[in-house]
Amino acid sequence: PAPACKAGMADMEFSKKKIAELRKKCDELMNKLCADLGKETETCTMVKTETPKFTPERCEMMLRQYKAVLDDLKRQEDANKPLTPEKRASIEGGNAPRFGPADAKVVIVEFSDFQCPFCSRAAKAVKEIKGKYSDKVRLVFRQYPLSFHKNANVAARASLAANAQGKFWEYHDLMFENQQALEEANLEKYAAQLKLDVKAFKAALNSEAIKKAVDADVELGNQVR
Repeated sequence: PAPACKAGMADMEFSKKKIAELRKKCDELMNKLCADLGKETETCTMVKTETPKFTPERCEMMLRQYKAVLDDLKRQEDANKPLTPEKRASIEGGNAPRFGPADAKVVIVEFSDFQCPFCSRAAKAVKEIKGKYSDKVRLVFRQYPLSFHKNANVAARASLAANAQGKFWEYHDLMFENQQALEEANLEKYAAQLKLDVKAFKAALNSEAIKKAVDADVELGNQVR
């Protein structure tokens, strides 16, 4: 009602003062985080954008749990930083399947799961890159089977068993085209379809060397995610 608006406008300075008092905890949180993270960091910019949206109660709770909040944001900031030369060398090197020239200016390292529906979308992009830019772009494929995808680990091992016979990318495409059928019997069928030595494929599939290669890729992924 008009009288309420008139009263509110008359007491605007009082209202602004009360709101500022309520926001003190959020301002304290924001300033403290940016001081510890670095005022020029991307994470500080995010803090400045998001903290004004928080309720005072949430800001007070985050101040009480400040160390955990700061540690989480520091991990986020570390993830925003470019990889060190050592980490780049570790994920780009080794015997992982790859295509493209060794001296390519653009290097893509993909960590993927053959049972992951989102990864199948990326696989289409990889196929396009391979078709159009394999003379300019280097792509390295790393295994990252998720534990809750029951066939992802055996599929990862199967791709490396196919790689041992020079058919990684053909096998890669075939598995992504048949994501709902990645049981071991189907994996052997795909090997036969690509005219691989199925006996050698089965031996490689369950070898300790390939199991260790998959585990090593997962560990690399955990280090850089």
